[in-house]
Amino acid sequence: MPAVAGVLSDSPCRLELPLTHALSSRSPLRQRFRPLWWLGIVYIAICFVTRIVLLVMSGSNVAPNPLHWLYAFGVGLGYDLITFLYLAWPMVLFLWLVPTRRAPVAGVGRWALYLAGMAALYAACLGLLFLLWHVHLHESWPILAVFLFFLPMPALAYNRPSGQWGLYVLGLALLYGLLFVAASELVFWNEFSVRFNFIAVDYLVYTTEVIGNIRESYPIGTWLALLVVLALVVFVLSRRGLRARDDGSRLWQRARVPLVWLVLTVASVAGVNGEMKDRTANNYVNELAGNGIYQFFAAFRSSHLDYKKFYRSLPDDEAFKLIRQQLKQPNATFTSDDPRDLTRAIRATGPEKHLNVVLISVESLSGDYLGTFGNKQGLTPFLDSLVGKSIFFDNLYANGTRTVRGLEALSLSVPPTPGDSLVREKNNEDLFSLASIFNQRGYQSEFVYGGYGYFDNMNYFFSHNGYKTVDRSAIPKDMPIHSQNVWGVADEDLYTLALSQMDQIHAEGKPFFLHIMTTSNHRPYTYPADRVKWQAPSRPGAVAYTDWSIGDFIKRARAKPYFADTVFVITADHCASSAGKTSIPINRYHIPLWIYAPKQFKPQRVEELMGQLDIPPTLLGLLDFSYRTRFFGKDVFQETPGQGHALPGTYEKLGYLRGDTLSILEPRKRLEQLKPDFATGDATPVVPVKQDQVDTAIAYYQVASDLYKHGGLALQPGDKTKVEPLPAPAGTAAAPAAAASTARP
Repeated sequence: MPAVAGVLSDSPCRLELPLTHALSSRSPLRQRFRPLWWLGIVYIAICFVTRIVLLVMSGSNVAPNPLHWLYAFGVGLGYDLITFLYLAWPMVLFLWLVPTRRAPVAGVGRWALYLAGMAALYAACLGLLFLLWHVHLHESWPILAVFLFFLPMPALAYNRPSGQWGLYVLGLALLYGLLFVAASELVFWNEFSVRFNFIAVDYLVYTTEVIGNIRESYPIGTWLALLVVLALVVFVLSRRGLRARDDGSRLWQRARVPLVWLVLTVASVAGVNGEMKDRTANNYVNELAGNGIYQFFAAFRSSHLDYKKFYRSLPDDEAFKLIRQQLKQPNATFTSDDPRDLTRAIRATGPEKHLNVVLISVESLSGDYLGTFGNKQGLTPFLDSLVGKSIFFDNLYANGTRTVRGLEALSLSVPPTPGDSLVREKNNEDLFSLASIFNQRGYQSEFVYGGYGYFDNMNYFFSHNGYKTVDRSAIPKDMPIHSQNVWGVADEDLYTLALSQMDQIHAEGKPFFLHIMTTSNHRPYTYPADRVKWQAPSRPGAVAYTDWSIGDFIKRARAKPYFADTVFVITADHCASSAGKTSIPINRYHIPLWIYAPKQFKPQRVEELMGQLDIPPTLLGLLDFSYRTRFFGKDVFQETPGQGHALPGTYEKLGYLRGDTLSILEPRKRLEQLKPDFATGDATPVVPVKQDQVDTAIAYYQVASDLYKHGGLALQPGDKTKVEPLPAPAGTAAAPAAAASTARP
């Protein structure tokens, strides 16, 4: 905005002068574009107030340091001004295109011809979008918004009442939109402690669930009404800045302003990016220095990040060599000398145990909710009691901060590739999955979800990768529903659905593998009454209800004839919060894992560091499966003590945790290496950098991205090749849970 100040005004501060004097002392061009100053000042004021509120909401996470405040508000102002270049385009176009004295289209005949032409142009644009990018009608609403913006312009004349009212309506609409975005940012920050990011982009795609969640969580009607009142008050008090006046400018003269605006917009896109603000050690300060609108569109552009283009890389042969070395284990043998083939034959000792498996990924079950890990609220009495009856893993870390990242790790055992999850990517069919291994042994594999599985592409992904999908639509109409919200039915009702599937498969004489995904521990935190002492809606109550419903499920399953032959694997999809002072606060990735089968496995606690992608091979190892695999995860019981690792990440920051070192790969080939505090998530830089861990991190993410891009993660005919088990040592019996616990290095 400052760069075009000379074109727009000699003295923007003179908005308070009487309008007649201000206009008479300016050229027609300056008169015409004067409303841009109104929009700019109002927008910067809203951004300033929003940043103050977010700073207050950050609390003690931002120390009362004037340097932090100066950075947040100074850098933030720069991002606000750049964002203004984008969001002011509707007004720039309006001020440029609306004629001065006479509307160009008048009369029924001309209007009919104009509307027909606009409709034909709109249809042609839709057809072109479909031919080039297969964009369907329901995905093209932004194009409709553009056409609706231009539709009334031929009826307006700038110096006539029609032009003045058109300018008022546009200004009021932009003002309300800016206030709405600011309020939305406050809600988003309250949930995630960040500006808009890729989560917000995802939410825009699934408007039914997101709007429903907001309506059930907040008094949205009251808030929207208050925003209307606030917008009207601000508009009435400042409307003088929107007075239309033009003493004779021509279209070609006015074109100078949009031309300059276009040059500045293109320059900002080329020269500025969302990571430039990330220059302090405190992630909260970095986020405050950003701009929500700018960050939203930056995240939208980052939904498909080509690894080699944006991140540090190694020569391909070196990266594959490193990964093959990492995947070596005593029971694993590579099936090929091809240096880029990760296929291994896993040979167990003794016969396979074709037990039923129920894998429960619990929504947002952070480790710090458990009494086992020090929580004093008594939220999880059943799960805490299960620790001493299960194989319990103390040092497990999630792949990411979204449900799809957990589902990706538990089904495919892959690192969290940058950009979108593979669950939502294109060409994600027929991949080598955990279900494919079970299906080769005659199992019935199902993904059971309490909501509608079209959300996050879950039904499509699972149904094309070896699972039968069973979601909310499969619930019989006569089945009692104790509680439900926009995300799904109450967990106890989900488990009732799962039990009916287990009964049916067992009656058919097949073993079953069920992956159950819960929803109750998600905002708006509703659940049936009289289950826990906390009254809904309540986050502690939702956690307690999650615990109660798992206990109730195990109790009901214990009465089934197949209980003794069933393994229950209980873990989380991700933690309840991802916010922290560092870009990957490691305490926000700590999740629990129980493997409970009292008739099959002896209880023990495993302290080895592991990642969420290690769960599938560890489970298969406990079942003594001998099989072919291209999983990136490893059986923790076959791991050398002290060599465990995890791969936590966001949609663009890729972590590798080993020992006391966290390496983080970032876009534009940036790198952080930190020594994290596992209790608080804080971290200090590692100096000098441990290059071997950096190279290993690069290799994992580079190879995973390369294999997916070139079809290397797909099922192959040789995957069904039977793998013979190792002979059991003379005089011994297989003991799947007999490996000794190891401490975190």
